[in-house]
Amino acid sequence: MKTLLALNTDLSAILVTDGKAPEWVEMIPPGPYVRGLDGREWLFNADSQQLVLSSFAGRGIDLPIDWEHATQHRAPKGEAAPASGWIKQLEIREGALWANVAWTPDADTQIATRQYRFISPVFDYVESTGQIVRLVSAGLTNTPNFTMTALNQEGQPQEFTTVKFPAALLALFGLTETATEDQVIAAATDLQKTAQAANRETSDITRFIPRADYDQALSRATNAEEQLATLQRAEHTKAVDAEIQAALTTGKITPATADYYRATCSEQAGLERFRAFVKAAPAVADPSDLDKRKPEVVATALNAEQRALCAQLDVDPAEFAKNIPEA
Repeated sequence: MKTLLALNTDLSAILVTDGKAPEWVEMIPPGPYVRGLDGREWLFNADSQQLVLSSFAGRGIDLPIDWEHATQHRAPKGEAAPASGWIKQLEIREGALWANVAWTPDADTQIATRQYRFISPVFDYVESTGQIVRLVSAGLTNTPNFTMTALNQEGQPQEFTTVKFPAALLALFGLTETATEDQVIAAATDLQKTAQAANRETSDITRFIPRADYDQALSRATNAEEQLATLQRAEHTKAVDAEIQAALTTGKITPATADYYRATCSEQAGLERFRAFVKAAPAVADPSDLDKRKPEVVATALNAEQRALCAQLDVDPAEFAKNIPEA
């Protein structure tokens, strides 16, 4: 026999001693089943608990707590649905779902003064199994019907949020929008088996192309990739050398630090950082004018015998001087 559970948390019963609203409140009681007073029942087992925690972590933002489920009742009509608090963390404690809440000042006062006593969650569940899969929000209320329900307020029309599969996914499986989770899983399993069988049939490439041709094409592709990588490295090295030389010429770096900066530019990101550094850095050395200097012309003077020999052979003395060995 499953235990009947009241599904609303009485906040006033767990107020801390300083008169503040509790930071941790129970959202869903221990499972594996939770049932409302009207007989509706949901599955909240270990798998369901992990789904709820994973969904919250994957969402990456806080979940809202409002007043009287305004998020579901008022917001769709374009009416205001302000938050009374924000769920910042979820934990499973002895099979129950607990939430760490940052209350707004108004809600904190209303809870502490017992203007609002109960909190009621809103969650998504799988219609075919009743399994709770995701916490959506929660609401402060004084007219609880259940402690943890899909959306519950006594005297209000019951609204339920169910897990709906995307229409595109259902169309891919050839299913209608009324398909159950079991039908979707079965269709996905069949599709997976079909794909695996097709992969086994086409995995042997030699059925469609000679192995030698395939190996040759693969070798060409590999060689092309290696050549491209070599070319890219050469171009990068050329660019680094140009930037280092420019920095030396303008006095932004000194020759003693050139190798250090060259090493930091081994990757493109490092080269970009070096460019930015050089652009902003002051000159630390006198600008080099090596690129503007011309080699000095050194002339070797010919003696009398050498000049006479040039005259006899009709040889340009300057050309003759170039071939005279240095002493």
